[in-house]
Formats: sequence, structure tokens, C-alpha cells
Amino acid sequence: MKISHEKKERIEEQILSFLYSLAPKSAYTSHVAREIARDEEFVKILLQDLKKKTLVVEIKKNSSGEAYSRRIRWKISDSAYTIYKQKQN
Repeated sequence: MKISHEKKERIEEQILSFLYSLAPKSAYTSHVAREIARDEEFVKILLQDLKKKTLVVEIKKNSSGEAYSRRIRWKISDSAYTIYKQKQN
């Protein structure tokens, strides 16, 4: 099944909205997928697209600086957070 570009953008907006609500904390891909009720692989692809647009930041290391072997955490970028904050007011 093919999803239109418009629907992908709406789902990306849902992802950004969720990450904005968590800011400054981050969330794993699986947690984001569960919150917006989508498949993890599909959400991962969308998150990577958002990363290319510099709207989200990928975190590949834990708090002690060790790299994750399979997991990735995501958070909204500072610039995207500022824009969302301005739109909320």
C-alpha cells in the first residue's frame, strides 16, 4: 500500500508534536511509534527524513557515553522547538 506525500507530512507533524511535548527529553523509535500508532520501521524512515530536514536530532549514545548497538533515541532539534514554541503562543 502506498501512502501519499500529504499523509506522510501529516504523520511527520504528529511525530514532531509528540517530540515537542517531551522536550527536552528524548524518546526511542519504538516509543514514538507506539504513541502515534504506526509501524516502527515506517516511523524510523520518517524520523530519518526529518533528520535530513534538521527537524529532529538522533542520539546514538547513552548517558554514560557508550554507543547503542541497535537503539536510537530522538528529540526535536533546537530550531524546530523554537518554531513550535512561537506557533503555540
